[in-house]
Amino acid sequence: MHKDFEEDAVDAAARVLETNWTGRYTVPATGLYPHQWSWDSAFVAIGTRHRTPGRARAELVQLLDAQWPDGRVPQIVYDVGRDDDYAPGAEFWRSGPGVAGPAAGPARAGPTAGPATSGLVQPPVHAWAAWLVHCADPAGSAREGFLARVYPRLARWHEYLHGPRAGAVGLPVTKHPWETGTDNSPLWDAALERVPPEAHTAIRRPDLRHAGTGERPGSRDYRRYYRLAEAYRDAGCADEVPIGFAMVCPLFTSVQAVSELALARMARALPDDAGGGAPSDVEGDGDGGSGGRSGAAAGAHETAAERVIAAMDVHLWDDDLGLYVALDDTTGKRVRRATVNGLVPLLLAGSLATGRSERLLATLTGPGFLGRGPYLPSTSREDPAFDPALYWRGPAWFNMSWLLLRAVRALGRDDLAARLGEHFAVAAPEGFPEYVDPDTGTGRGTRQFSWTAALTLDALLSDERELLPTPDVPSGT
Repeated sequence: MHKDFEEDAVDAAARVLETNWTGRYTVPATGLYPHQWSWDSAFVAIGTRHRTPGRARAELVQLLDAQWPDGRVPQIVYDVGRDDDYAPGAEFWRSGPGVAGPAAGPARAGPTAGPATSGLVQPPVHAWAAWLVHCADPAGSAREGFLARVYPRLARWHEYLHGPRAGAVGLPVTKHPWETGTDNSPLWDAALERVPPEAHTAIRRPDLRHAGTGERPGSRDYRRYYRLAEAYRDAGCADEVPIGFAMVCPLFTSVQAVSELALARMARALPDDAGGGAPSDVEGDGDGGSGGRSGAAAGAHETAAERVIAAMDVHLWDDDLGLYVALDDTTGKRVRRATVNGLVPLLLAGSLATGRSERLLATLTGPGFLGRGPYLPSTSREDPAFDPALYWRGPAWFNMSWLLLRAVRALGRDDLAARLGEHFAVAAPEGFPEYVDPDTGTGRGTRQFSWTAALTLDALLSDERELLPTPDVPSGT
């Protein structure tokens, strides 16, 4: 891209993030999404580390301050003053100080146990984000004791995923489509058919004030979303209670494995007294060195990542589609639908079974994805559900392009990196949209979207192949 264009795009992206900063965290968008979202904040921190690393650290700490005692990092931390601007809100979850109800959960124990949050979670990008944030400013991170502050919380978050959330094959299950981050992906269609489209709660749709009906999930979907959320809430957000939806997602598990490897690097960067104190000095390439907590804790994280990757290879790979698919933990059957979720394991290319990374690259460049259009669709163009306008059923999302951009950079595939990088060229001209038409690049959804701005910053300012916390892979794999 032209240097002047890049500078203009960087400045414009920074202005979006400044506008959406509340003083404590960054809202995804001031109208449609007025609270703090879990994986949004992780992506925002990855971008803001380039210009304001202190704010990136604060973003993650603020989110982790809302962590539940059982270890889960909640999907949403509510600004209760904006509860009418987004649905379902804190009142639905019966959550927050002075509110006694099922969403206090078996581990939250009490009406004043923490801020108002959703009981759901989102993909665990957080440890990877925290490591990148630390590496952007090791001196500032050390002064604030950032790693020592966040590492124990992030480790508990992963313990929760390996524990209460572990499904039949040992991989974490998502209890609701909202937890996958890809709400209306075709991957969840069959499982949702088992959920009655009848909610007990009156459904409000403030989202339709910010995006057209053809760009958002439909009313029938929302009735099922609410019905599932009601069932989970009324069970006290207890994961052992079956509510009719328990899905293993290849996107979720891939970023979990990457974050486990990031936790290993954090463990090695911290002193042996573990729980507190400033981290050891980590300069240079940011790999965490070999001193400090480089023993059992780091090894346990690496072993956990290996187990996740091995289970994905056994249970989620679809050889006919040439990518990874979802698994229905209720039926034990794989969901044979081709979506961008199934390409994200390319982040782990050096650890996947032999030949898998080559197949993933072929699928990425094939007719379902980049082979028949300039931008990466969220659902394969060859899937019958493909719709270039409708949320996760076709539009190109900037966070998915960013994840694949990271993956191909680590593989030394500069040709593919350049193609995926073109997605970010349309971000500023289209007003930093939530997602774009995969054929034309026309913006869809809300505008001035924070992770679009943040990941545009990272795509333009960073080529940090060495900071991808995965085992070394040979160039050109």
